[in-house]
Amino acid sequence: MTPEQMRDTSLLELFSLEAEAQTQILSAGLLALERDPTQADQLESCMRAAHSLKGAARIVGVDAGVSVAHVMEDCLVSAQEGRLYLRAEHIDALLQGTDLLMRIATPNNMPGFAEIEAYVALMTRLLDPGAVVIPAVAPAVSVMAELQLEALAPGVEEPTPVVELPAESVAAPKQTRRTHENGERVLRVTAERLNSLLDLSSKSLVETLRLKPHLAAMQRLKRTQSNGLRALENLNVHLKDHALSLEAREALDDARRLLAESQQMLVEKNAELDEFAWQASQRAQVLYDTALACRMRPFADVLTGQVRMVRDLGRSLGKQVRLEIEGEKTQVDRDVLEKLEAPLTHLLRNAVDHGIEPPEQRLLAGKPQEGVIRLRASHQAGLLVLELSDDGDGVDLEKVRRGIIERQLSPPETAAQLSEEELLTFLFLPGFSLRDSVTEVSGRGVGLDAVQHMVRQLRGAVVLEQKAGEGSRFHLEVPLTLSVVRSLVVEVGDEAYAFPLAHIERMCDLEPADIVQVEGRQHFWHEGRHVGLVAASQLLQRPASQGSQQTLKVVVIRERDAIYGVAVERFIGERTLVVLPLDERLGKVQDISAGALLDDGSVVLIVDVEDMLRSVDKLLNTGRLERIARHSHQAAEAARKRILVVDDSLTVRELQRKLLINRGYDVAVAVDGMDGWNALRSEDFDLLITDIDMPRMDGIELVSLLRRDNRLQSLPVMVVSYKDREEDRRRGLDAGADYYLAKASFHDDALLDAVVELIGGARA
Repeated sequence: MTPEQMRDTSLLELFSLEAEAQTQILSAGLLALERDPTQADQLESCMRAAHSLKGAARIVGVDAGVSVAHVMEDCLVSAQEGRLYLRAEHIDALLQGTDLLMRIATPNNMPGFAEIEAYVALMTRLLDPGAVVIPAVAPAVSVMAELQLEALAPGVEEPTPVVELPAESVAAPKQTRRTHENGERVLRVTAERLNSLLDLSSKSLVETLRLKPHLAAMQRLKRTQSNGLRALENLNVHLKDHALSLEAREALDDARRLLAESQQMLVEKNAELDEFAWQASQRAQVLYDTALACRMRPFADVLTGQVRMVRDLGRSLGKQVRLEIEGEKTQVDRDVLEKLEAPLTHLLRNAVDHGIEPPEQRLLAGKPQEGVIRLRASHQAGLLVLELSDDGDGVDLEKVRRGIIERQLSPPETAAQLSEEELLTFLFLPGFSLRDSVTEVSGRGVGLDAVQHMVRQLRGAVVLEQKAGEGSRFHLEVPLTLSVVRSLVVEVGDEAYAFPLAHIERMCDLEPADIVQVEGRQHFWHEGRHVGLVAASQLLQRPASQGSQQTLKVVVIRERDAIYGVAVERFIGERTLVVLPLDERLGKVQDISAGALLDDGSVVLIVDVEDMLRSVDKLLNTGRLERIARHSHQAAEAARKRILVVDDSLTVRELQRKLLINRGYDVAVAVDGMDGWNALRSEDFDLLITDIDMPRMDGIELVSLLRRDNRLQSLPVMVVSYKDREEDRRRGLDAGADYYLAKASFHDDALLDAVVELIGGARA
């Protein structure tokens, strides 16, 4: 390529950048003029944008761009001077011209001559219906077309066109330099280089933090040397009264002097090292923060064209819709922005199609003809929070209910009892749609399920709320950046693992007495429900802990309705971790999403919570979920006798449990006979205390099963029941109970005395 052709290519790139910036101004201004065609400031900005594009197109020899921008400018000038009142057809045509200009400036997307000529004719008719249209574009090959021809036939030499630069447009290319909203220059940098810069800066930050233990060791060395010098001084005092040779006295003085000099040197070097470490850590932190900031972009970057899309889609559906945006300058990681574009588009199209009503329906409901969709972005607790709401009709819950029944997703009697929150969750299922027929916009059942999937990939969550007749609201929460994650670091099998805080419900310490058996599985009580307990060592395939902790460290993780407690060995603490992707050659590592480095340089693996919950379900379905081994401190308590309390009444169950624990017994509980039978088969007990009337399996059947089991048939059994008739008592004893206690005459001493009578005291 000749130097002249290289010059033209550079100008074309500048024109493309100019077109991108100016068409955004045109789109925003024209949408504002559609609501109020007399806004002088918007008319001025649109006219200037069209004028700038005309001049830039003339400079690079793109005649099609000159023609389109010229007729757009004429229209806007006429509106400015009051000769033309912008109506809907004018706005439509000007927006069409904006799209044409962007296509003209985009390589390999040049519109044809006939399309340009037809647009110029359209604008001419709108400006002057009686005017005779003269072809606006000569069928000559433009500079852009020449460059495209050269790319197709690289051996052909073409004469370089000489372009005269009008005085009014000479300065136009200078305006094409991209600037930030603060007026700063913006340079293009590849994502790979940014990732590499962030990786290097995070590692340098970690390296400076490794100086801290070294400094602490130097301080200990200084204290040790000070103690050595004091010991030598004391020795010198004790030897004053002893006759020492001149050589010994000189050697002692030399030792004192050398120690004093080395201590002084150590003090000075420690101070220098401390200053160096502080300065290095400060610079490394600034470097890391700056590198991280390079990845952050304003939320407005994902909104390009969305306002126009909402407006055009609404018009195609016969609706008047306006998109209002708040928080455009909210900073978000560029990777997050890229992944947000598709789900946001889904939600906006959904709001226009399903949410906003036709104008006549809105008027009947006492609403303005124009519907409003509001999108708000903000930072909250390290997350990007998006709220997308509309003032439409809300979700037809009965239609959702009918759809559930028609698709056989739930029996009619169950569907009739579903709450509003439960009904709305069905909208996120794949293939679920409220449209009876397929249109270009919706009806294929693809939309909210795709939104939920993409939001989950961002380690976020989406919730739908609605109010009949007043509209719907989507609440999305995603991390501000995928490069950094705030996590709880724990220890499992002497290795560090990190749970992202976004998926942690809470952390807790469980006493052994807090763990109960429900349907043969370990659970604990959390916020009014039993939560399943699993061992992190089994999930992560690490050796089980052999520690002697008195309590069990548990991380409660949640993903939508799934919630489990994961038992770990130790809580290391909350950390902000720089995410380091795993080597692609490893593929998908089960239950792990990425890695990171801790302050001391050691490696920590970041848990994929969603994958971990799937692993738990798989273990449950295959029956391979292991019980959490009791800690070694229980070996010292092996002499404590264990009692299983089975009762479907929470009050009675807890009362008995506390009475027995206070007396020193080790107590487990079960919620009904089936639960108790599973516990008896999986654990060893010294006594069974059971109620009679319980769901699934009553106490009589439980005792009968126990007496037929070779391992359990000798286990003492006490029945505690409200039934106090002689036939009830006889029925329980005949089944195999050793003791029958009526709840009507139940009191603390009666229960404890009966337990002592059957198995003796709490200690063997």
